[in-house]
Amino acid sequence: MTEQPQVPEAEFRSYYGQPILKMPRWKEPHLPAYLYLGGLSGASAVMGAAAALTGRRALARAGRLAAAGAAMGGTGFLVAELGRPERFLHMLRVAKPTSPMSMGSWLLAAHASLAGGAAASDVTGVLPRLGAAAGAVSALTGPLLATYSAVLLANTAVPAWHEGQRQLPFLFAGSAMASAAAAGLAGTALGAPADRVPAARLAVLGAALETAAAAALEHRTGLVGETYRQGGAGQMMRAARWLAPAGALAALAAPRSRVAAVAAAGLLTAGAVTTRFGVFRAGPASVADPKYVIAAQRPAPPAATT
Repeated sequence: MTEQPQVPEAEFRSYYGQPILKMPRWKEPHLPAYLYLGGLSGASAVMGAAAALTGRRALARAGRLAAAGAAMGGTGFLVAELGRPERFLHMLRVAKPTSPMSMGSWLLAAHASLAGGAAASDVTGVLPRLGAAAGAVSALTGPLLATYSAVLLANTAVPAWHEGQRQLPFLFAGSAMASAAAAGLAGTALGAPADRVPAARLAVLGAALETAAAAALEHRTGLVGETYRQGGAGQMMRAARWLAPAGALAALAAPRSRVAAVAAAGLLTAGAVTTRFGVFRAGPASVADPKYVIAAQRPAPPAATT
């Protein structure tokens, strides 16, 4: 005869069914697009600077143009998210080191200026030394721009984002690398095969990091990890799980095939975009269900002793 439990299973409820935390006010597609474009710009700046140092002019130009274009586009989506353009300028009035939003605004402004200057000089041929210097410095701001948004999300009280504070920076870094590789492969598809070799290697490395970090985010964040496997977020994360590796496989053939280079660029881009949308959608889903909020506030159980 088995013993029956005397205490019913706990049911997570909130006061009158209202969310315990305020729902994030960020919107689609503004914030996910900003997350993607910021990562693309940051990693592309690094790729462009590295290509310039190694004498791969076509890849360097592709990286610089992608960095500048993505920075401008990301700024546009951020301004649209804020509602009024002057709000972005207001954030630049004060530099607050303890605020990821304040530091991110200054970082975006600095990086966009550097990337834009490097791209303009590369295309026009005006002030080549100054343009090269701007491109080199943008390679320093690039990694920060590519990953700071992960810190921005993790710094909130949103359970899915806060509990993923260790995985999100690696996920965003891998996604950014894959995005930049896609831009490099697309930009050099009509050029010499040697120019596509570094971009193909970057694609494989970025896709591998993105896939591994996404798996860790889903399975090492406790109960909150369910939000990355269910609903709209789950659909996006599952799509990215197939798109990123498929793009990496196509990238392996990119140096020998222009068609493979274009296919890899499309697959990697789609994987990076769906990853950002999946991460974004998991946030509101975790706020809407009280069990994720309560579970995130509980202390971790003590380690077992022998």
